[in-house]
Amino acid sequence: MKYETVIGLEVHVELATESKIFCACSAKFGAEQNDHVCPACCGMPGMLPILNKRVVDLGMTAGMMLNCDINRETTFDKKSYYYPDLPCSYQTTQWFAPICVNGAVEIETSKGKKQIRIKQIHMEEDAGKLVHDDWTDTSLVDFNRTSVPLIEIVSQPDISSAEEAIAYLERIRTLLRFARVSDCRWEQGSMRCDVNLSIRPQGSQELGVRTEMKNMNSLSAIARAIDYEISRHIDAVENRAEELVQETRRWDDVKGKSYAMRNKETAGDYRYFPDPNIMPVIIDDEWYDRIKKSLPELPEVKKQRYIEELGLSEYDADQIVQSRAFCDVFEKAYEESRMAKETANWLMSDCMTILNKRQQTTDMLAINGKALGELVKLVAEDKVSRASGKKILAAMFDEDISPLKYAEENGLIMSNDTEGIEKIVREVIEADPKSVSDYKSGKEKALMALFGKCMKQLKGNCSPQVLKEILVDHINRQ
Repeated sequence: MKYETVIGLEVHVELATESKIFCACSAKFGAEQNDHVCPACCGMPGMLPILNKRVVDLGMTAGMMLNCDINRETTFDKKSYYYPDLPCSYQTTQWFAPICVNGAVEIETSKGKKQIRIKQIHMEEDAGKLVHDDWTDTSLVDFNRTSVPLIEIVSQPDISSAEEAIAYLERIRTLLRFARVSDCRWEQGSMRCDVNLSIRPQGSQELGVRTEMKNMNSLSAIARAIDYEISRHIDAVENRAEELVQETRRWDDVKGKSYAMRNKETAGDYRYFPDPNIMPVIIDDEWYDRIKKSLPELPEVKKQRYIEELGLSEYDADQIVQSRAFCDVFEKAYEESRMAKETANWLMSDCMTILNKRQQTTDMLAINGKALGELVKLVAEDKVSRASGKKILAAMFDEDISPLKYAEENGLIMSNDTEGIEKIVREVIEADPKSVSDYKSGKEKALMALFGKCMKQLKGNCSPQVLKEILVDHINRQ
């Protein structure tokens, strides 16, 4: 019998806010354990939540990027959650009136294009982090992540394979990063995914027994887990290898297997009820329009514009639109340089090299775009050598500088003083008669050796073409 897979994803995305959702504690990643906590996010009695408005802004932005309807009146609810990483024993979330509903994103796989519907997006607080130490048989809890603002994006069960799931997740990640809703870094836990999966006979409309795999935090693990669960479900149905039950499972990526954790809860188990301490949020036309106007141009629209209007190749345009920061710097640099290809090359080659050395992502690029455009022009007009340009670019990553002023102050402007160049050439030729003789006998590498020595004495601040012409002329005159 042939089966079809039915998958729905719940994607948790931490929002790019400075502070937590209901208090002023920092929401930044990487602090010492329990350093970003206060009585409010630790659930102390008598502490009342104060909603961070920026969370609502980013929730609306996410919804608009994913083609959702925005609920103009949205409320918060309490969800019973008895677990040590949330000391209140409940989670503040949205159930009755989430901020966004009825969205959709288009994905493309080897089978073509497909729409994946989004049931809702709701805002909520994150839980803390439990660290289990098997050696000492203890569990430690870090409350830094408690009350960090999240959105949860709940898809309809429209996904039918691991390939579609990955395409959907990559599309969401691209859009949310582009709108600066979140950095969506899997490795830091700012993007996580729960996979709900079942199988049914092909053509059937009745859903099978559903299992959920919690807190998946890498695309490769998600793909492997989906393929494993599909095989496990089919084996259970066809060979009665086990009885399928609705449950939550844990994926072990090292062993390549999933393991039962607990029976899957239902909505009734969570006992949702309205949070009386948080007033309904009313989104008026002015607020809605402000967020709507702040949305960025979609990456695919930018890509087409870069190709058609600026003449970039499809590859170059595709590389640049992978990052909103790259797009912003590129566009400001192009306004100054008016040289699209050269500007793109500096971004994709030299800027990427520096980012990689600093172990930074493309979204962390923060140099002055106008200054980069000035640098591109200086090199293209032979006022600064390519090697010197790289030195200037490295300095631009540390401080906001004028490339021209920096070049002048550090002796990096290329010299047009032919007399000075000729003087260096004569000195190099006189000091290395063997290379001169080798070149005259047909050995081209000898010329490059002489050229390199001249360029070294000139500190690279000379037009290579001018230097070569003067060098060859002086050798031929001997």
